[in-house]
Amino acid sequence: MNDIIRDIEAAQLKEDAPQFRVGDTVRVYGKIKEGNRERIQMFEGIVIKRQGGSVRETFTVRKTSNGIGVEKTWPLHSPNVEKVEVIRRGKVRRAKLTYLRGRVGKKAKVKELVR
Repeated sequence: MNDIIRDIEAAQLKEDAPQFRVGDTVRVYGKIKEGNRERIQMFEGIVIKRQGGSVRETFTVRKTSNGIGVEKTWPLHSPNVEKVEVIRRGKVRRAKLTYLRGRVGKKAKVKELVR
């Protein structure tokens, strides 16, 4: 039974999965269905966590819109995620950046990783 599930999940994996880490500022291009039309909408923010593995892997992106924090969780291998574009690399020492939820203004920033 496990082999059958593993084969089905392997077929659903994206070959060109984007390379990004927690702390990076990314721009996610997501497909939005409105009635019978489909369009692509961007969501730009900081990746605060990645969790799961294989087909079930998800990542959460946080941005501040009009002074209010907005978080959106995206499945990494979903066909509704058109592409993920890395804008800045972040320098962080944690796997989950949930502490950013309690910060406002400049304190909510992540330092840029200079290579």
